[in-house]
Amino acid sequence: MKNFSSQYPTQNPPSCSVSDTRQGEENEERSHQSLRDDDQEEEARCEWDFSLSTVISSFSSTVSDAIGVVEFDQSDTLLATGGIARKIRIYNVHNSILSPESGEGGVRFLDHAAACEYYMCTPAKLSSLKWKPGSGSRVLGSGDYDGVVMEYDLERRVPIFERDEHGGRRVWGIDYSISEPIIGASVSDDGTMQMWDPRCDTGSCLASVQPNRAARNPVCSVEFNPFGEPLVTVGCTDRKIYGYDIRQTVDPVFVLDGHQKPVTYTRFLDSQTIVSSSIDGCLMMWNTKNLRLIRTYRGHVNYKRFVGLSVWRNGGLLSCGSENNHIFVYDKRWGNPIWVRGFDLVAPTDRSFVSGICWRQMGEERCTLVAGGSNGVLQVIEGERKAW
Repeated sequence: MKNFSSQYPTQNPPSCSVSDTRQGEENEERSHQSLRDDDQEEEARCEWDFSLSTVISSFSSTVSDAIGVVEFDQSDTLLATGGIARKIRIYNVHNSILSPESGEGGVRFLDHAAACEYYMCTPAKLSSLKWKPGSGSRVLGSGDYDGVVMEYDLERRVPIFERDEHGGRRVWGIDYSISEPIIGASVSDDGTMQMWDPRCDTGSCLASVQPNRAARNPVCSVEFNPFGEPLVTVGCTDRKIYGYDIRQTVDPVFVLDGHQKPVTYTRFLDSQTIVSSSIDGCLMMWNTKNLRLIRTYRGHVNYKRFVGLSVWRNGGLLSCGSENNHIFVYDKRWGNPIWVRGFDLVAPTDRSFVSGICWRQMGEERCTLVAGGSNGVLQVIEGERKAW
């Protein structure tokens, strides 16, 4: 599974200049201010009724099937999962995720083989999946442990595009811009973000960006601004978040420095707000215009592994997994979790953890969250806003 082990040591930042030292002091003060604000803010309250609705697992398989990524398409009607089993599974949301039929206790228990519409085998373990905009949910991109980015035609169920620009180093994440022309980007353990044009058969490279020029720190996440602005953010093991104007990537337009350990994910909550996660055990919400830290979220356990991060923009909710095998939901207004649920339905194991998570971006009064575990199980959580 995706984790930070001794194979990928965390590197200390390069030695600082006087201005860097002053910036570091300012960052530390902002962190302390965030702690003070967390202490002073009103108590977190849950305005939602969440419940487990569906559990999908492999009843008979003995092969490791850890899920590393869970991804809804743009129409929120299809769900794709991938992981170390070298399979992409496609689920129809209305047939298997949101079906009204329920089992004992209102929870349905399904087998992966029966629940998924189909699956495709891949040549390597998968670290990331992303639906290609404008393809009508026909094309799905993937990044794998062998450093290769591929696209699959889901109607024909064949690969149609391949890039290998990371020298065989593991791809941690991929994403696409939503505005025309569509641009793809991948980030890797080689310390770079590669931006490419998927319209070209060869995937012509548009830019190769090394966020930390002093050291090739692995880059763990990438996300384009989904609200149309020409901005892409990446999170790195040097503990920083870099933002780039995709029209000019020579220098970042901003650098956010506040996490104490590698940044694993960045997600846009709105056009000028991003949420980041780190193996320092916290999430942070940032304003990309004034570059200020808005709030820090604590409660989950995350000191080694990738446990997923997703935001539900309509409801202002954040969610991540945890190394103690729990699902955590935060409201953007409060630093403490508003809802926590254990992932184990039977006796827990010390090694299990929640490894991938994704909100369905639909509705305002009802919501759906899907989480995948290192044990290969998918759980579907449905929520409804409480009537006060």
